[in-house]
Amino acid sequence: MSITVYRDPWGIPHLRADSAHELAFAQGCNAARDRAWQIEVERHRALGTTAAFLGPDAIGWDRFARRVRLADTAKRCFARLGSETAAWVSRYADGVNAGLAAGARQAPEFAATGLVPGRWEPWTPLAIWLTHHILFAGFPAKLWRWAVAERIGPEAVGLFATDGPGTLGSNGWLIPGDRTATGAALIAGDPHRLIEEPGVYQQIRLSCPEFDVAGFAVPGVPGIPHFGHTGRVAWAITNAMSDYQDLYRERLRRRAGRVEALGPDGWRPAEAHVEIIEVAGGDRIEVEVIETERGPVVLGGPDDAQDGLPPGEALSLRYPPRVRHDLGFDALPALLRAATVADVDRALDRWAEPVNVVLAADTAGGLLHRVAGAVPIRDPENRLWPVPAWERGYEWSGWHAPMPRRPVRGITVMANERGISEPFGVEFSPRYRADRIRYLLDRPVAWSAEDMAAVHMDTHLASAGPLLDLLAGLGGLSEPAARLRDRLLAWDRRMEAASTDATAYAAVRAAVVRRLAAHPALARPGEPVPYPPLFRPWLEPLARIGYALETLLTTDRLPGLDRDAVAELVRAAVEEVAAAGSPSVPWGEAHRIAPWRALPDPEPGDRPGVSGDHECVLCTSSVPGVTDTCARGPVARYVWDLARRENSRWVVPFGASGVPGHPHQRDQLPLWLRGELIPVLTDWDRLTEERYDD
Repeated sequence: MSITVYRDPWGIPHLRADSAHELAFAQGCNAARDRAWQIEVERHRALGTTAAFLGPDAIGWDRFARRVRLADTAKRCFARLGSETAAWVSRYADGVNAGLAAGARQAPEFAATGLVPGRWEPWTPLAIWLTHHILFAGFPAKLWRWAVAERIGPEAVGLFATDGPGTLGSNGWLIPGDRTATGAALIAGDPHRLIEEPGVYQQIRLSCPEFDVAGFAVPGVPGIPHFGHTGRVAWAITNAMSDYQDLYRERLRRRAGRVEALGPDGWRPAEAHVEIIEVAGGDRIEVEVIETERGPVVLGGPDDAQDGLPPGEALSLRYPPRVRHDLGFDALPALLRAATVADVDRALDRWAEPVNVVLAADTAGGLLHRVAGAVPIRDPENRLWPVPAWERGYEWSGWHAPMPRRPVRGITVMANERGISEPFGVEFSPRYRADRIRYLLDRPVAWSAEDMAAVHMDTHLASAGPLLDLLAGLGGLSEPAARLRDRLLAWDRRMEAASTDATAYAAVRAAVVRRLAAHPALARPGEPVPYPPLFRPWLEPLARIGYALETLLTTDRLPGLDRDAVAELVRAAVEEVAAAGSPSVPWGEAHRIAPWRALPDPEPGDRPGVSGDHECVLCTSSVPGVTDTCARGPVARYVWDLARRENSRWVVPFGASGVPGHPHQRDQLPLWLRGELIPVLTDWDRLTEERYDD
């Protein structure tokens, strides 16, 4: 088939075909050519076969992928798709297969690892989607809460009620037409995730006689699921912070050559088989895959102590796609064909994974604010920590429906905070980012698309307040510490890359976090939680204390950590930093991005500094007390203009190409660093045509 791709000056692909199915083929082929290495790594991650070419460091993920049954779940979900959606997804996989050999020839990583491109099955795109999102709801946080409840007490769990760095930071906002310069709505925002190179989102345009949509695709997955503009309607999402995955405490045993699990009705057979993980440069590893009536076992086993659990104890994961055999992919082609917010709303009634908060607007003035996804009905305790599989009362009993909706009255913000999705969650972001965006937009201004960059790039750190308040009350400091205190109290609280005061604040904050972690009141939860390294982002004590710092500095619920004791910790921290010499380097020299790559960074020194911090609108997350390096941040920025799509803007951290050395591999990085956005070009005459046969 002859494929025609049009490119704008930034290499962003604009695909045009005669039908939706031909377009799906073209999208798959384009993903294979532009992102061959990236999508093949993701396919192997879904299969649990990355250690075969990445080596021993990948064993942890491969073991988890096998045990949680990612590939098998994707197969089951594909089998339940509507026939039209299944055919559409299959054509995408056909397109990947058609373009993969050519894409691999461009990508030096294949030769470096000896990886040979494999064949994509029709269900592979679903497996990749599931791989991206299996940890997205943060079920390992239940392990942290379980440890806190056991080591301090259940009443202390709420003191750490800020989720790990895995899902925080996304922003989105809708400005109705009565507040814009054009009289039509604007939707803007920036999803925050692990910064990867190549990026997790690909700017793309998909056009055929049925629809014409610009937005962000996920390489390896058809359509435009999260952020799109059809010309008549636009939509965007943030993580709803809903809890919809459960961990069950299992008791396992072997009897007559099979594995049994203790449930409410006694011992019942569990499915069990052994799989082999091939390891480049190492020995093959056997993994026993066990699934009880609750779900796949992800930690522990029936024999010896394993994964930090005693012999015969295990934890199983129950997650909606495994139970329902549904990832919500039937919503994807419906979104592409949407012309109104009512169409988007109906499409999202079919959404499943992950659970999102959605904002949408159309050219007729329609507005939408809702939650979309599958959330089970069960005992509230299920949401907190692992529950006993052998006791009744913890079963799932249905699904929440209809999902919450709210009328849009004025400027509407979504930033992972408690809000429309509160009934479904346990841990949300503090309100700092949401309140800051509302503050910035609550001015008598007729807003335009060009104005939104200033909101994207805002670096005010409201969460610094509690620590600075404690600093203000300190007396009797040494002269260097007093100068540092006064310097921070005069600081404008902006985490700008050029600011040395921001670096000084971060240094004092880190010292406070470390001293809190060493305090007897937090010594037991400060001990490492003995689970596999894969779950470390949710279980690292310093990280959990650092992200909960504002609460821990103001609580009276921890014995031995009253306000006077906390003030003394802060005093010791500021004296420590002052004695070492108050930091004088700009924040951007310490706060550098470190993108995740499947292979080691060929230029580890090439890490640009960035503004922002974990509770700024510009949420570039480091881990207070652990490192100033930024691993998470805005993986895309967008402004959808409903007056005229050509006025819309977008940018990604790196570029359109995933090929090392390609002119469009990193050409958007300088713009992303400065907060600039690229126009969404839609005039075919302004695009460059390229053609290839596959």
